[in-house]
Amino acid sequence: MTSRATVVAAIAATLALTAPLAVTADASPWTAVSVWETTADQSRLLTPMPGTAFGRAAAGSQTTNQTISIDQTRRYQSISGFGASFTDSSAWLIANSPQRDAIMTKLFDPRRGIGLDFLRQPIGASDFSRSLFSYDDGPADPKLAHFSVQHDQDYILPILRQALRLNPQTTVMATPWSMPGWMKTSGSMIGGSVKTDDQTLRAYANYLVKFVQSYRKAGVPVSLLSAQNEPEYSPADYPGATMTAADQAKFIGDYLGPALRDAGLRTGILAYDHNWDDTQYPSTVLGDPQASKYTSGAAWHCYGGNPDAQSVVHDAYPAKDAYFTECSGSQSSDHANTFSDSLVWQTQHLIIGGTRNWAKSVVTWNVALDPSGGPTMHCTTCTGAVTVDNAANSVSYNAEYYVLGQASKFVKPGAVRIDSNTFGANNVEDVAFRNPDGSTALLVLNSDGAAAHTFTVSEHGRSFSYTLPAKAVATFTWR
Repeated sequence: MTSRATVVAAIAATLALTAPLAVTADASPWTAVSVWETTADQSRLLTPMPGTAFGRAAAGSQTTNQTISIDQTRRYQSISGFGASFTDSSAWLIANSPQRDAIMTKLFDPRRGIGLDFLRQPIGASDFSRSLFSYDDGPADPKLAHFSVQHDQDYILPILRQALRLNPQTTVMATPWSMPGWMKTSGSMIGGSVKTDDQTLRAYANYLVKFVQSYRKAGVPVSLLSAQNEPEYSPADYPGATMTAADQAKFIGDYLGPALRDAGLRTGILAYDHNWDDTQYPSTVLGDPQASKYTSGAAWHCYGGNPDAQSVVHDAYPAKDAYFTECSGSQSSDHANTFSDSLVWQTQHLIIGGTRNWAKSVVTWNVALDPSGGPTMHCTTCTGAVTVDNAANSVSYNAEYYVLGQASKFVKPGAVRIDSNTFGANNVEDVAFRNPDGSTALLVLNSDGAAAHTFTVSEHGRSFSYTLPAKAVATFTWR
């Protein structure tokens, strides 16, 4: 019978050839650590590495000046999921792709793919739609007699149902870019704001309730809802609507919240759904006594400010949750649309910065776009997690896919963020989670553009060291 010491010594000999740290035969207890890497040069794309193990450092092992200390006893927010949006454009592209099933498997299957488990769905048309549409286009219909989600029956709802079959743990959130034009001051889904008379606000609340009911009947339950996408911005060429913080608080507190309650729906409401550069707007809504009764928290985007804003609002309203709900890697000059830049910027600001600042979700924008960045009404430089070229029958997976996958494949719904003390020192940034099955997942980014960095991971008196290439992200998992 092989002795335990012999087994450990054999493992140590193997690790000495494949990992930066040798593990001594007397390390007790030892724990194997799995490692997956993605690099900016794309030489590794969610690639499983030889791995390493916790143990005592052998004499003469390389020491580092940076240690990531994991504390399983200090716990923060639970995680709902990681994902993107099946915009009208995304759903249409994938639904019509000859490789549809393969794409969906790589996106949503937890075992054979990256296991995406959060979807933020536009209610009606957005800037990534093939046409301008709502679910009650008018003329004015305050009783919503003509409400219908028929538009979505062809390809959006079937794609969503397929995602839910592949990953039943997926959370669905819904957000309107614009209410029907007849409800607005502009008379159009483009420009203007919702009319503030009682009849219109009641009709709009009922419109959103009918959407949730229709989707539930179609097999797509909606767990979360926001009242307006980017309420501080009025786009000139695609659906949108401005809504002041005071108007949103009134709408949620006096109309939408009661309407959901009266319909027997437990769909949570999220305030704001806009950029990090304004903490006053979500604070106004969450601080309103009536609106606060119905709001689950606030939703955030990446196109201004930084993720610390989420902590500002969380600290003021600790009973309310934070959800990060939209980012596209080409919307700002400081995270331009290249694989390398998007991999580093989004991992740094969304996966690590977002969750370290209380986010329960991390959601990028389009699931899929075509090679020209469409179909679109506005942005022509945006990318999806997947590029689908149906004319050429080709599919490619972009930085967003790997940014999300380094988290979604290993951090499961219900996981809890746990304490890890090192953040940003010497270009090494990290975040750690404890999964419901008891496993731990640690994401580490080396944001240095030129040099590899070696660091030590320590937990309960055990440790291992690892060297991560420049502009690379790794996920470490262990039990």
